[in-house]
Amino acid sequence: MADFDIRRSVGRTGICYDNAMAESFFAALKNELVHRTVYPTRTHAMKDIARYIETRYNPRRLHSAIGYRTPNEVHDNYQSLATAA
Repeated sequence: MADFDIRRSVGRTGICYDNAMAESFFAALKNELVHRTVYPTRTHAMKDIARYIETRYNPRRLHSAIGYRTPNEVHDNYQSLATAA
């Protein structure tokens, strides 16, 4: 991990706050899409999940951790700041 400048998680097993944002995302994904759909192949599932993220989750979901903005708004803001710098 050090070779790639990656820092390990400091949380212990059972600490719910360590990966709460990821857990929230996967809960939404499962509840809103995966558990309601039967996929004939893994490829169909991957394409449908990617479509869900790009067309439903990123442009519409508000997140408290990023100031009640959508992931697309945060990304666009980051891009504009990076371009200006």
